[in-house]
Amino acid sequence: MLAGIDSPLEAQIERYIKSLRATGRISSAESTAWVVHDLSTGTQLASINASTPLQAASMVKPLIALAFFHQVKAGRLSYGSTSRRHLELMIQRSSNTSTNWVMRQVGGPAATKALLARHYPSVCRNLRLVEYIPASGRAYQNLASANDYMYFLAALWQKRLPYATEILRLMALPGTDRLFDKASRVPPGTRVYDKTGSTAMCCGDMGILVAQGTNGRSYPYIIIGIISRSSRTASYGSWIGLRSNVIREVSNLTYQYLKQRHPLR
Repeated sequence: MLAGIDSPLEAQIERYIKSLRATGRISSAESTAWVVHDLSTGTQLASINASTPLQAASMVKPLIALAFFHQVKAGRLSYGSTSRRHLELMIQRSSNTSTNWVMRQVGGPAATKALLARHYPSVCRNLRLVEYIPASGRAYQNLASANDYMYFLAALWQKRLPYATEILRLMALPGTDRLFDKASRVPPGTRVYDKTGSTAMCCGDMGILVAQGTNGRSYPYIIIGIISRSSRTASYGSWIGLRSNVIREVSNLTYQYLKQRHPLR
């Protein structure tokens, strides 16, 4: 699937992050990971620390949905009004209570991880799913890499996963994101399928943006950005806000670069 990195976008992103480090806006205690994959051409445009396991936060929730739907397809679980509501709350509202409900249906964190590892090994090469999410939301032990999300999103878009259309619907439900909302150079009309993740140690977003072309065609691409701290921040609101804007700027850079490759609006 990967056609290799053949663009300067990765260097652009690296220069941008280095400039933030030089001015202290991203500290030495923070790690970042970035992936950009052009789904319309199958080309990897950026891959920075993509295999490094980082705190998963709520970005892992669509993978938990995949485990649930695997069991539905196998006839071991049913997808009715109750489970649909929990899945919508888990993805759209990032409800930790609903996430734990979904994981319990699959058998718990360990069983969910084992199912994904057995049936979808490419999406959990670096996945570490070891705990339910506490009521406080302070779940720091679950880990995943940007590549895990990238392979999941690519398979999802290509409808190679069970209930892919429904998972995409859940990820497209209205909500605030860091890839399109307030990303000033990503134009209106761009469709978004994403899941954010936020803790006092992690700010991230992983998703698919579908850009619209001047020729009437659509141009989908994957973008993943994760900024992770080694310890909890004492200023959660400002830390998350500033890092969210960093992800938005990388999304801006990505769209502007793709506009040179495709006839985008």
